[in-house]
Amino acid sequence: MDTRVAAYAVIVDEGDRVLLAHWNEGRHAAWTLPGGGLEPGEDPEHAARREVKEETGYRVALDGLLGIHSRVIPATQRLSAEATDPLHALRIIYRAHVIGGRLRDEVNGSTDRAQWFSLGEAKELHRVKLVDIALRMAGVYAPEDSTEISATVAP
Repeated sequence: MDTRVAAYAVIVDEGDRVLLAHWNEGRHAAWTLPGGGLEPGEDPEHAARREVKEETGYRVALDGLLGIHSRVIPATQRLSAEATDPLHALRIIYRAHVIGGRLRDEVNGSTDRAQWFSLGEAKELHRVKLVDIALRMAGVYAPEDSTEISATVAP
């Protein structure tokens, strides 16, 4: 079994808008939280801050750990044609707030856009399940408010 450990940030501003990144890998695209995989030996908090900066242009401070979400993706549902084993995705989710920088899109990465959305707008987007899982962890909305879309990878 393959393992991927990643760190993400839930960032909600004073206007109750959530910051999302548009994940885009080949034929697969959906809105997700800013964040991504840890580099070998990297601290998860550092990874969350680094990934947010790479994907959105913002520098953030972490306000605390919201939780860890664990998911096993069967080999048959992985996006990589070469994958023969299941993937155990461990997603470390933090609450964060912007302390600097300015909104911009990532270039040559796994995301191609970053944007603020009202919570109502976010609920209507084609998004990965992680968005709803993390927003529930943050107490931003309840499961019955969700109309989530499933993705077969842990972006």
